[in-house]
Amino acid sequence: MTNEPYDLRKVLKELKEMPGQYHETNLEIDPHAELSGVYRYIGAGGTIKRPTQEGPTMMFNTIKGFPETRILTGIMASRKRVGKILGHDYRTLGHLLKDAVNHPVKPVKISRDEAPAQEVVHLSTDPDFDIRKLVAAPTNTEYDAGPYITMGLVYGSSPDKSISDVTIHRMVLEDEDTIGIYIMPGGRHIGHFQEEYEKLNEPMPITINIGLDPAISIGATFEPPTTPLGYNELWAAGSLRNEPVQLVDSITVDEVGIARSEFILEGEILPHERIREDINTNTGHAMPEFPGYNGDANPALHVIKVKAVTHRKDRPIMQTTLGPSEEHVSMAGIPTEASILNLVDKAIPGKVLNVYNPPAGGGKLMTIMQIHKEGSADEGIQRQAALLAFSAFKELKTVILVDEDVDIFDMNDVMWTVNTRFQANQDIMVLEGMRNHPLDPSETPEYSPGRIRFKGMSSKLVLDGTVPFDLKSQFERAAFKDVENWQKYLED
Repeated sequence: MTNEPYDLRKVLKELKEMPGQYHETNLEIDPHAELSGVYRYIGAGGTIKRPTQEGPTMMFNTIKGFPETRILTGIMASRKRVGKILGHDYRTLGHLLKDAVNHPVKPVKISRDEAPAQEVVHLSTDPDFDIRKLVAAPTNTEYDAGPYITMGLVYGSSPDKSISDVTIHRMVLEDEDTIGIYIMPGGRHIGHFQEEYEKLNEPMPITINIGLDPAISIGATFEPPTTPLGYNELWAAGSLRNEPVQLVDSITVDEVGIARSEFILEGEILPHERIREDINTNTGHAMPEFPGYNGDANPALHVIKVKAVTHRKDRPIMQTTLGPSEEHVSMAGIPTEASILNLVDKAIPGKVLNVYNPPAGGGKLMTIMQIHKEGSADEGIQRQAALLAFSAFKELKTVILVDEDVDIFDMNDVMWTVNTRFQANQDIMVLEGMRNHPLDPSETPEYSPGRIRFKGMSSKLVLDGTVPFDLKSQFERAAFKDVENWQKYLED
């Protein structure tokens, strides 16, 4: 197994050897709302409506309506499990990803005969072709706009093929060969390429790659400025594994797919065409998003026409995630930590020891920064670090600053800091009129009349819980004796 290239199946073999990290069931499950409803209790975590918990990744082997497909969810719904998957301390995964970006390993192309993802081919010209019967895309709730691909990695390139990139989007199956894709305005490279194609009035060839090594899924969620236009996030994924991601030429479009995927959908984003997201359900909802609320159905999604579906022949695995789950925190939060560390290490090296984007912010809206002050000259550097964090990631809304004796992964410790090393009249910074994530429902003119001009604008918050350097001696934690071999007292 050690000589096999990494893919989802290799990772699952490894997880099965780790107690408590993997569970599968042969009981039949309905992909319409039931599967997500079940996993909510077992291991979703994040900002899912309570009750929920951290639990194993879950493989559902018997899917109603899809006898040949399995569905996997939650493989990254635990930061500690992500650490195990990547062979790294979960507390410093941000540092690991930062280093991966700075030491890229570029993909390689293999032949179609070598690509497991193309073992079975379904063409749109087949008389019975229907993506809704070929792709076991679940709905998260009974009110979703339709079945969603939530873990599909879109691969696309500029019209001249000089640069390429990958991005995860929410995509809803609309009819037998049509997918609606939400491309968030501003900055993501797939959106930039699509705009170039639209100016040329040409369709943009893409592949949608499903069922991937988590190193690829996490590596693919970087954003500018960490990975500027021209940087393909698959380079970072290759670095995480110290082996190149394998690509393969598509069968029906002029683009490549990830060769060791479970599924590849080949298609084109049509120019100047849009579709209402909930055209089939009229619920007004899209699907649950990372802030924990149902996203509003978008009136004008971009349109993908699917030309082919290819997959592995041995019970391919449909990979899915619950929008507000801990899995989103891993995919969005850890690369954001890396982006922040990358910027602060260049601007104020040695002053930010670690960064954590907790589930409370869905991985995007909140970060906790651990600050190191060496002398009085460093006083104030912590607030500059917060401003750098906002620069590194525009969707960040709240920064909490703590000292190096605080465990940033323990929210009790973080809130203890806010309660004992913080005064609201002097340790709060509020930055108004800034751009943030459009899925935060509080960012509307109606919510804050006169303060928010357009949807997606926000106030940013800094809570400075660091002790002034000249007062450090007054804030030393109670010292307990260090005891070696304390574990022996737990033995029988």
